[in-house]
Amino acid sequence: MHQSTHQSTLGQRWDQQRNEALYFYKNGKYIDFLDLARENLRLAREMQDSAREGNALNDLGLAYLSCHQCQQALEFLHQALDLAEAAHHIQAIATTLTNLGSAYGTLGQLSKAMELFQHALPLFQQLHDLPGEISALHQVALLHTRLGEPKRALLIHHQVLSRRRMLGDFSGEATTLNGIGFAYDALGEPEKALHYFQEALSIQRATRNLLGEATTLNNLASVYSDLGQPQQALLTYHQVLLTYRALGDRQGEATALHNLGFTYALLGNSEQALQFYTQALIHYQATGDRPGEITVLLNIGSIYLELTQKQQARVCYLQAKALVEQIDHQPLARKVQQMIDAL
Repeated sequence: MHQSTHQSTLGQRWDQQRNEALYFYKNGKYIDFLDLARENLRLAREMQDSAREGNALNDLGLAYLSCHQCQQALEFLHQALDLAEAAHHIQAIATTLTNLGSAYGTLGQLSKAMELFQHALPLFQQLHDLPGEISALHQVALLHTRLGEPKRALLIHHQVLSRRRMLGDFSGEATTLNGIGFAYDALGEPEKALHYFQEALSIQRATRNLLGEATTLNNLASVYSDLGQPQQALLTYHQVLLTYRALGDRQGEATALHNLGFTYALLGNSEQALQFYTQALIHYQATGDRPGEITVLLNIGSIYLELTQKQQARVCYLQAKALVEQIDHQPLARKVQQMIDAL
């Protein structure tokens, strides 16, 4: 009896900590999320509870992924998959496959990511898990855009859109409209992209989804740049920056500062560009976003190069090289090397 009471107490503690961990995850507090996920894995193993262990392994994978430590993320997600497959737990297998797909997508291994999402899809269908299926299809569509197949992406996005409307899922509808906007932007049709982003924005404003609104405004600003409307882009990015600051979202703030720097650079205003890039760099360092930090260092280096300060540019590029060697991101590593070689 004493043993079962102890198990029950541990179980309650695990559940409470998991809710807390997921709250941290949703609010972008990834270091706190990581700490709790580690503690939950230890507890689950102490209880010898394989279902909770699988959840904790998945959470650890997502936590490491959010902290841009992709190799550790893959290690824990593969452990979660092994556990789910050994228990023939189809729901856990499908969920873990989609998390692995996200991890490989982040690493730029797009074909591998596609394979994993397509492996998960029939499992969600078998379980009649419509939200899981829709979410996986959305990821498949985004991957088609990234793989240079935006027309295929559009076909899937429209399928997803009709299902989300049928379910009355407003938040999901806005997410899909954003995906359609991306595909049209990739097709070189910025006016159509603008239309879908604006449609997404009106839903997010109606449902008071501030985070979604900031994401969509960011997409809109990018299209304004493509359309040769940099002033409109600047206004929109400033709006995005204010929203992220109000939400206390450091990661979003870093992206907005970076985009402001990039737009000022396009306008030939090197001084303003450097100011925003430097602020973005501080935020990327604080959030542990290595790819963001590397990209901004390359952009700062490019400005120094334009200002014929070759030595300063070299310092930035070498800093970026030292950082890219710490993470597994081949496309970025190639870009850093190209820029060093071109000096």
